[in-house]
Amino acid sequence: MTYFLYHIPGKKIGMTKNLKKRVEEQQGYQSHEYDIILSTGDINIASEAEISLQKAFGYRVDDEPYNELKFNNMNINVTEQTTTFPCPINKLKGQLMDNIDMKWETEHGDCMITAKSIDWIMSNVVTSKYNTERCYVYNKAFARWFDNNNPHQTTLADLHMQDKNGRTTRTGGIMSDHRGKPCKPDCEVSQFDLIRTWANDRGLYDGGDPKTQALKLVEEVGETCRAILKEDAKEIIDGIGDCVVVLVNLAELTGTPIEKCIQAAYDEIKNRTGKMNNGTFKKD
Repeated sequence: MTYFLYHIPGKKIGMTKNLKKRVEEQQGYQSHEYDIILSTGDINIASEAEISLQKAFGYRVDDEPYNELKFNNMNINVTEQTTTFPCPINKLKGQLMDNIDMKWETEHGDCMITAKSIDWIMSNVVTSKYNTERCYVYNKAFARWFDNNNPHQTTLADLHMQDKNGRTTRTGGIMSDHRGKPCKPDCEVSQFDLIRTWANDRGLYDGGDPKTQALKLVEEVGETCRAILKEDAKEIIDGIGDCVVVLVNLAELTGTPIEKCIQAAYDEIKNRTGKMNNGTFKKD
C-alpha cells in the first residue's frame, strides 16, 4: 500500500491512497495543479509528515493523524449519491456512537462520525426503499454540512480562554489579521476562523460589500426576534448563529477582526455599573 502526501498550493496539504480519485475526481484539480510531496509505504511516516507540513505551511491541521483514523469499520456502502448504513434507523445511533472518528471519502468531500455529525445523520437519515434493514444519507448534503459547521464540540469556556490568552488565530486557513499568513505550530481552530475560511472560500471577502452585510444583519436580527416572539427554541438558536456569522464577515470586510470588536466592547463595559429595570440593564 502506497500513501501519497500531496500539496494544492494555497489550499491544503493532504494524504490519500488514490490521487486520481481523491484529488482529481473528487476535488476537481488537474494533475498540474498539485504536487506530490511524498510517497511511502509507511503510514506512520506519511502521517507525521502531513501534520508537520500542514503546520509549517499554515494550513488547517487535521484533527486526527491519518494513521489514527478509523476507516469504514461499519462496512458502510458509499456510492456517488449516498452513504448507506448496514442497519435500520432504530439501531443506527448506537452503531455510530461505537464508531466515533470513523472517516470516509465521498464524491463531494470527506465525511466523519463525531458527536455533532451524529445529530445531523439522525435528523436526515432515510430508510432504504429496497431493504428496511438499511438506511442512508445523501452525500452532497452531508458534505455541505461539514463545510458550514465545526463537527467537533467547542465549549464557551474554551472560547473565553482563547480570547484571554490573546491568540489572534487558531488555524492556518484564514488569519484574523487578514488572510494568508501561517500560524504558529501550536495553533488551534476557532469557530470564528472556520466562518472566515468558509466565507473566503466562497469569495465573500473579495466581492463582498459591508453595506450588503449590514442589511443582511438587519434581516437576521428580524428573523431572530420573530423566533423569540414565537418561543421557537430551534429557530432562536439558528437566528442567533446566523447573526454571529454575518457579524464575523461584516467585521472582516470593514477591516477589524471580530475578536478585536468583542474585546473593544468588553473593555468598554467591564467596569460599568448600573441596575436592572424592566428587564434591561440601565447603566449609571
